Amino acid sequence: MRRKGKAYARAGVDIALGNRVKASLPRLLASTRRPEVLGKIGGFGGLFAFKQRKYRQPVLVASVDGVGTKLKLAFAMDRHDTIGQDLVNHCVNDIAVLGAEPLFFLDYTGTGKLKPRVFNDIIKGFALACAQNRCALIGGETAQMPGFYRPGEYDVSGTIIGVVEKSKILDGRTIRPGDAIIGVASTGLHTNGYSLARKIFFEQLKWKPRTYVPELRNTLGNELLKIHVSYGPLVLSLLRRFNARPVIGGLAHITGGGFVDNIPRVLPKNCDVIIRKGSLPLPPIFRLLQHHGRIPEAELYQVFNMGIGMTAIVRPNRAHEILEFIRARSQSAWLIGEVRQGRGRVRVV
Repeated sequence: MRRKGKAYARAGVDIALGNRVKASLPRLLASTRRPEVLGKIGGFGGLFAFKQRKYRQPVLVASVDGVGTKLKLAFAMDRHDTIGQDLVNHCVNDIAVLGAEPLFFLDYTGTGKLKPRVFNDIIKGFALACAQNRCALIGGETAQMPGFYRPGEYDVSGTIIGVVEKSKILDGRTIRPGDAIIGVASTGLHTNGYSLARKIFFEQLKWKPRTYVPELRNTLGNELLKIHVSYGPLVLSLLRRFNARPVIGGLAHITGGGFVDNIPRVLPKNCDVIIRKGSLPLPPIFRLLQHHGRIPEAELYQVFNMGIGMTAIVRPNRAHEILEFIRARSQSAWLIGEVRQGRGRVRVV
């Protein structure tokens, strides 16, 4: 058996190294533990004793995602502590728009050769975001696949499971013409549009990740690595405060597809949304993309979030109260549009 292990290591898969690196997982994941978690890290499956008595009709909500080509920035900067946070927060947001509380998260990391420092930084990011979202990190998988990835590169993906009371699922059915649209600020690109952004900044302009950009007051790499905001805690607070009656009719996580493709996912077929681009400040990173990329405005608002990471469709008579509630929690937000009679489409004007 010892001989076989050495042969496997010569082929590029070091089992002993993998075991040594994973030995630190219990310490890294301690902050994410919830009372419902059973067993220990390292089993064939994660165990979570769901407390069903908290709900009358619990509905489990699942989502899976990756980080995409934002990883290329992490490789170029040799900075890996933010990627895990991006992934967890993205997944939390995807189920939060349904009104779901996150329960637990599972991660996958694939690489050619496992590097302990990089692995630890990634896991620290997962653990930090899970703790901030009160989401247990109950397991995952790390695969060493020599020859499959370029040297120094890896991929990550994650699966989240949450729960929502069936009667409180946000499905957009109460949205109606006249409702107001609130936009909550993003930190930048979040985890979408990086293939186009990289092409503009690095291929066309020949900038480097460490190029200082005066308009950004930051290096390009640090700007593009800004962490994807988690709106999960804010959303749950909003729903507890305002949705005893349906004041908030729907939420949309503004990811790939921008306003144009994401908001229609929660709209009734008889409603359109008008987004007024002059109602929200355009962050400098998007102005640079527009100017240097010569991208048609319609495409900009379909590829990028344009400074808005989450939208809430709310009753107009409560919109200002909801805005103040959001701002009081250190989130920037604006009234950015309204719902009209239509056919389930979004127009940016």
